[in-house]
Amino acid sequence: MRVLITGSSGQIGTNLALRMLDDGHDVFGVDIRSNTWTDRIETLLQDLSTPYRDFDSGIGHAQYPKGIDVVVHLAAHAKVHELVQQPARALENITMTYNVLEFCRRHALPIVFSSSREVYGDIHRYITEESHADFAFTESPYSASKISGEALVYSYAQCYGLPYLVFRFSNVYGRFDNDIERMERVIPLFIRRIGRREPIVIFGEKKVLDFTFVDDCVDGIARGISLLAENHGKNHTINLAYGEGQSLLAMANLVGETLGIAPDVTVEPSRVGEVTHYIANIGKARALLGYNPSTPLAEGIQKAIAWWREWERSCECPESDILPRPGA
Repeated sequence: MRVLITGSSGQIGTNLALRMLDDGHDVFGVDIRSNTWTDRIETLLQDLSTPYRDFDSGIGHAQYPKGIDVVVHLAAHAKVHELVQQPARALENITMTYNVLEFCRRHALPIVFSSSREVYGDIHRYITEESHADFAFTESPYSASKISGEALVYSYAQCYGLPYLVFRFSNVYGRFDNDIERMERVIPLFIRRIGRREPIVIFGEKKVLDFTFVDDCVDGIARGISLLAENHGKNHTINLAYGEGQSLLAMANLVGETLGIAPDVTVEPSRVGEVTHYIANIGKARALLGYNPSTPLAEGIQKAIAWWREWERSCECPESDILPRPGA
């Protein structure tokens, strides 16, 4: 099988591409930046938010491989609070999705679209079954961009018969996510700051989120790709998460326990646009994909820190970036 992955230099894209390569598939990536983690992924450098005529002339050149079976669209500006401050980037997310959908339509390719738990909004009813998303709860330009992306995917299925799977991710963490200067994610941010004995800020004392270890997320996507490529299932919207909630304070304490450092925590109110409670209903993923996430948060944080230390050994890192051993 030949898989085209947009956003192939990001965390999920890199993990997914390597998983597909290890499983014997061909992978071709498209991203605005080079992959800093691996040189195994053949990648076309291209800004997917340009007008479609430019997108098509770039991705359609001689480097582009023929015989693609499925497109996985992961590319997006993904930091919620940053898009509150820079809403134009949300519009770029929509343009990216339109461009990729047009490419899929013109080449008759099924698409896997990466959506987000943000589409549920800051729901206090705690309903996360896929068909019950109420878009009146939209909290941020980022969530609006994902809702718009889903709507475009559904419209292409209705108008043009384009097969799809939509996956709604939730706080994916683990391997290839410590490039904090480029993309600030809460778990690697806490790992770095607690490891340096720097204070951390938790925005939302009662905030509870569903953290998903990247291997579980990638396993669900891979199962979906096979389902879609083999025409055994299409046109579904599916939550991919662990299925249990953890508070940010509990997560920070787990990081501290693994590093052997007591976190210095300050609690402040939640920021505008951020979800304060989300626990995924993953029943559909279990039933349709045989999805069975196996990495609880405590184990996942241990794996994430172990990977970080292994990465440090393979690169020339400043001493200030080296994570301490427990008790150090």
